[in-house]
Amino acid sequence: MSATVQPPESVTWRVHIDRSMWVGGVRSLMLQALHPVAMWGVWQNSNFREDPFGRLQRTSDFVGLSTFGSEEEVEAAAYRVREIHRSLRILNHDTGKRERLDQPELLLWVHCAEVYSYLEVARRAGLPLTDAMADRYLDEQRRSAVHVGLHAEDVPGSVAEMERYFAGMRPRLRVTEEAAETVRFLMWPALPENLRFLAPGKPGWFPFGALCYYSLPDWARAMYGVLPEVPRPAVTAALRSFRMTMNSVPERLHDYAFAKDTRDMLERARRRLSAEGYDVSKGLYGLRDPRRWPARGLAGAA
Repeated sequence: MSATVQPPESVTWRVHIDRSMWVGGVRSLMLQALHPVAMWGVWQNSNFREDPFGRLQRTSDFVGLSTFGSEEEVEAAAYRVREIHRSLRILNHDTGKRERLDQPELLLWVHCAEVYSYLEVARRAGLPLTDAMADRYLDEQRRSAVHVGLHAEDVPGSVAEMERYFAGMRPRLRVTEEAAETVRFLMWPALPENLRFLAPGKPGWFPFGALCYYSLPDWARAMYGVLPEVPRPAVTAALRSFRMTMNSVPERLHDYAFAKDTRDMLERARRRLSAEGYDVSKGLYGLRDPRRWPARGLAGAA
């Protein structure tokens, strides 16, 4: 049985096991929507409006697999993703032409908006990461970019490189009708049939959706202008409270936020890591503690 793609010693593990990822995931969708062609690609090729929870869950499932899965599992899933993207086309409303969905500019935008959202939200929510660790996370994430069809050398691998990338992209971004509807929808989504039983608790989603919106960069919120501004310290405090609350949820219970295939993959990861000498008595989340790594892991992290 092959090793986990991203071992517990990686910064990726530390970021992706953190429950602040739920805010980072929705925030990344809001940020991605500002690229007109990328937004049209989602709008035209998915059932996002009918099943927003499903798309968020599928995204989290793939991120979980690419972090905690085996090499074989990740390669198989990445191949399926690349094949799907290769077959899809986008009608570019600016040019009237049909374009490939898997063009490098779009893949790079989606990747950067996603991983930088995870990193920025996690750090702001209280995950202790040094600047060097933040750079290492983005460098590690070049591997996930390769899985979706990019070349590692074309992907920002540090915070400075990522900031330069976003500064260069801003003139190409704008709020299309689809983007405006998407950000409103993410703050008040329709419930799919299988989740209609949650309807009485739906008002509880809005504070979460608003938190995701307020975690966006200042320039992105200025472009959307959907909600009135609130003091930055209040948003930071809310992110820290959300993270603390979610991180207290028992791991086995939290696993039910994922599809069954992903829950099964996480169980295989626990067994695989246990066989490799890691102490998984406190679950995958507990492996943030270096004392639970085997001796070779401690040596490798030094």
